[in-house]
Amino acid sequence: MRNFRLDGKHIVITGASSGFGHHFAGVLAAAGARVALGARRVDKVAARVDEIRAAGGEAKGLPLDVRSADSIRAFLAEAARAFGPVDVVINNAGVEAGAKTYMMIDENDWDFVMETNLKGPWMMAKFYTEHVVASGRKQGNIINISSITDTRTIKGQFPYAVSKGGLTRMTEVLALEAARYGIRVNALAPGYILTDVSRLLLESEAAPEFMKGIPMRRFGDFEDLDGPILLLASDASSYMTGSVLVVDGGHICASL
Repeated sequence: MRNFRLDGKHIVITGASSGFGHHFAGVLAAAGARVALGARRVDKVAARVDEIRAAGGEAKGLPLDVRSADSIRAFLAEAARAFGPVDVVINNAGVEAGAKTYMMIDENDWDFVMETNLKGPWMMAKFYTEHVVASGRKQGNIINISSITDTRTIKGQFPYAVSKGGLTRMTEVLALEAARYGIRVNALAPGYILTDVSRLLLESEAAPEFMKGIPMRRFGDFEDLDGPILLLASDASSYMTGSVLVVDGGHICASL
């Protein structure tokens, strides 16, 4: 089980003020990692840092807007000053435009989702690779948080589903191109788990009927992602790159 430990590893997490990122920070710190949490809502990040430190972990909160190249560069630099070279990047920050079809969104909706969900992970991967190359370490790890909507087609999730489809394909291309720098790139694709993004659907009147499409007949809990994120972040996945790890209670199987 030593391969699943994260002692001494420095992990940065985007979108860490709530949802998956907020949860991952605690899980990874408990496994021994030093975690740098980035988000626009610095007050919520600071509160999470306090919780992690109170539990005996090492954490630092930093402002981050993944739509800004300058913000990403500053975030990576500050994180490195706090905890040393970054071992793992978790591209978790993500937004949606609400329950809208392609005819309902406007240009601002499209730009906001695409800049956050696609442009942000690309810029983070690019600038992180620059850090790895400059350090001469030739070792790194990028984890993109995608979604089963990357392949499962459902009405009213445009352009969120489009962005997640792009993020999964980005994972595969990055894995191909980043291998020369010693960087592994994988994705975690959760199914329907209650977060700020999914709340509109999972707390609606349609939720019980929607749940019938999931073979395990339940929505996921944050804890269902603990094992998968520890696998991808640790040396236990040292021969994995370009993989998309689906955690959805069998939802994709049922939609084929």
